[in-house]
Amino acid sequence: MRYKFIVLVFLIFWAVMITRLYHVSIKSNFYYEGLAKENIERKQFIKPVRGEITDARGNLLAMNQIGFSLSIAPHLKVKNHQLENVIEKLIETFPDLNKTVMLKVYKKHNSPYNHKYIKVVDFIHYADMMGAYPKLSLIENIKIEAETKRYYPYGKYAAHIVGYTGRSNKKENEKDPVVNEVGKTGKSGLERYYNKVLEGELGYEISKVTATNKAIEVLEKELPKDNKNIQLNIDIELQKMIYERFGEDTGVAVVMRTNGEVLAAVSYPSYDPNLFVGGISSKEWKALQDNIDHPFTNKFIHGTYPPGSTIKMGMALAFSKALPNSLGAPEYCNGHITLGSSKHKFRCWSRWGHGKVDLRKAIRESCDVYFYNKSLKVGIDAMAENLRTFGLGVQTGVDLPREYAGVMPDKAWKMKRYKQPWYMGETVIAAIGQGYDLVTPLQVARYTGLIATASLAKPLIAREVDGKKIEPEIKPLSFNTYYLNEIRKGMYDVCNVRSGTAYRTMSKLPIVVAGKTGTSQVTSIPQSTQVRLKEEELAYYHRSHAWITTYAPYEDPKYIVTVLVEHGGHGGSTAGPITADIYKWLYREGYFSAAEGPNGDVDNNSLR
Repeated sequence: MRYKFIVLVFLIFWAVMITRLYHVSIKSNFYYEGLAKENIERKQFIKPVRGEITDARGNLLAMNQIGFSLSIAPHLKVKNHQLENVIEKLIETFPDLNKTVMLKVYKKHNSPYNHKYIKVVDFIHYADMMGAYPKLSLIENIKIEAETKRYYPYGKYAAHIVGYTGRSNKKENEKDPVVNEVGKTGKSGLERYYNKVLEGELGYEISKVTATNKAIEVLEKELPKDNKNIQLNIDIELQKMIYERFGEDTGVAVVMRTNGEVLAAVSYPSYDPNLFVGGISSKEWKALQDNIDHPFTNKFIHGTYPPGSTIKMGMALAFSKALPNSLGAPEYCNGHITLGSSKHKFRCWSRWGHGKVDLRKAIRESCDVYFYNKSLKVGIDAMAENLRTFGLGVQTGVDLPREYAGVMPDKAWKMKRYKQPWYMGETVIAAIGQGYDLVTPLQVARYTGLIATASLAKPLIAREVDGKKIEPEIKPLSFNTYYLNEIRKGMYDVCNVRSGTAYRTMSKLPIVVAGKTGTSQVTSIPQSTQVRLKEEELAYYHRSHAWITTYAPYEDPKYIVTVLVEHGGHGGSTAGPITADIYKWLYREGYFSAAEGPNGDVDNNSLR
């Protein structure tokens, strides 16, 4: 027994020794061989040049300014003022540089294990460096490298579309090797959505170096893949015109081709994206955050509003889908309805009522009672299901980051959200785009295109990405042709018949426009109110939002124009004039052919 124990100890001892010998002589060899190789070879990444962004006409919306960065050699001694002397020479050349910041950056990145130059100045403009370059290039321990800086020539006009780049954080660096090397990434808009394309791919250079890290021979070199540019469908001149047209109003405007190509998307007011490129100051950031008009919010995809009466065309189609014969019978409007034994009045916007109302008249004069009565026959679940199919309360799929979906409520949604049952009165107000209904302006524009063409198109900001054309995505939907045409005729009437809600502003345009106005209430109206105050008599932030959504030409739809004026009151009187000016600009700039105008060329027989 003792003999066996001795043999076992002996075997264990030699097993440990053999294992240790393997690690020292074989496995560790690979590690030390790699370490030795690192000591004689240096791999440096070559940063790619970020791609540029242009509008449909080739105007630069995001570009790279050429300049230089300044770096200081590592391991400079502080005690004998070696580091301070180098920094003083930089300040002599560029008096605006901050000595304290440069010292802080240097000390943060300096260590015995770092053999790379430490960047202390991110960017000096090309013109400023040219006179100083001969002198600085002769100073030991200073390294000058070519650098680019993002610049947005059109600033606030395209900020919510193009977005901006900013300094990357630790999480972003860990996820993307290019970002880690460049130190900047897309933070919003197209800069963020297409960041992987725009940033390009790293190149590298492997050099043989001495013990002091001096390169003596280039062993291998791979150039970066860069200048991956993007061209947009956006017309920046149209974008500028609309932005300036808002004046003192706040709101949103979307101009889109019926195939989904977005020509303009304005969120007013806006901000200057150039503030973020080098890092925004706390004072400037606070000013943006405290502005009650929310200039930093991209309202056409992040602003959610009750659609008001702009929902009525889609609501009518939802009724037709759920109950195919429901639109055939007219409704009688005496100014309100009540439910059951309740005395609560669900009012029409006209206190006198509209009398006998068919589908076309319901759209033209925006009769609420018509939609109240139809909704009670169909129910909220069928309404919501169909409206989502029409693109309301769901993301459009536009090529911009973090798009909001909005809400098309149903019984299950309310139970999940509020743990409460659904009430009939909520169905009634949902039928006219109020209550829990929330949509984005881009959804309304897309859905208007569906009414015009019977096809749902995906909105596209970009036309061409890195040389590849982005093809439109269009999904046809089937509808009862008769009812769809009646809805279109009602939209024609809205803009071209005297009783239409947008007749005053839209009837004298050089092309024939069809559309629908809407008013989305911000505050509820008490039952005790017999005569409603005019919108202009209300305090500004209690006024309703004003909608108008349109398409043109009426008989051959090509363009969608949707405008929302926040707290603007009635769509026809506030959003209408902006929309009219947009169509005048489009016509003047050749977006419509001569055969499509002037107004009056529509075939009146088709409207009977």
